Amino acid sequence: MYQKLAEKLKARQLIILDGGTGTDIQARGAPMNGDTWCAEVNLTHANIVQAVHEDYIAAGAQVITANTFASSVLSFNYYKRDADVRLIDTAAVEAAKRAAQGRVPVAGSFSTMRPVHPGTDRTVLDFNWTQAEARKLFASKAKGLKDAGVDLIMMEMMRDTDYSVWATEMALETGLPVWVGFSIERDQQGRLTGFGREDQLLEDFLPRLVATGPQVLSIMHSSPNDITHALPFVKAHWAGPLGVYPESGYYAAPDWNFVGIIPPDELVDQSRQWQAQGVSLLGGCCGIGPDHIRALSRAFQ
Repeated sequence: MYQKLAEKLKARQLIILDGGTGTDIQARGAPMNGDTWCAEVNLTHANIVQAVHEDYIAAGAQVITANTFASSVLSFNYYKRDADVRLIDTAAVEAAKRAAQGRVPVAGSFSTMRPVHPGTDRTVLDFNWTQAEARKLFASKAKGLKDAGVDLIMMEMMRDTDYSVWATEMALETGLPVWVGFSIERDQQGRLTGFGREDQLLEDFLPRLVATGPQVLSIMHSSPNDITHALPFVKAHWAGPLGVYPESGYYAAPDWNFVGIIPPDELVDQSRQWQAQGVSLLGGCCGIGPDHIRALSRAFQ
């Protein structure tokens, strides 16, 4: 299933991604969990999860991302729920594959999400794992996604030189294609840093992620303005297929707040500018829904 996608990547043909999976699940009424966000709905509201994927495919998405971002092995280990990750991920991939019906590849989302302070999107940074502990957890996540049958692994919200690099390396060990999506924001000095990791400058962690050797590099879950400012630096370090899928709105755990959402036509206009800068994969992250993907598909296909 991945071969056709690989051919498009090699030819630098435009690929339309899906939008925010977890936020669209929330928008359809599924409850979000204060600790693990949208992870639990794979078990309790599988019909909604499947419907979200189906709508993205109908809108023109050429690859869909299983709802496995929030089932992070770091978060679940923190809450002493390690055994639940594989169960949740298997259910998520099954829902995505039922929706795909062999029409589009299914990516497994792989994050390094950790607990956040209630009512915010700020990561709790005073609890950490050793490299050996983290790698063992990341290896189990990667194996679980592969065993569930994903066509590729999509690293999402990579943002540092430690957990993000270790997780990506463990994903690559599966032998599956690995796409890396990193997230940025500005610190008080206006510097681009990893999202939620002000101690990690883009100029420090990006070369480390590039060195792992992914098939695709994307800027995701970041504001359109920060994405535009980062692109020249990214292109100086990466010559392969380049993707962009921004966020819109904001997270205040456990819910996404659909405030100031960029209209679909504005996302199309912004995407044209990104395409002119060499971007060949376009989609959306949190807050971006099927209407946005439909607009992108109509504009670029």
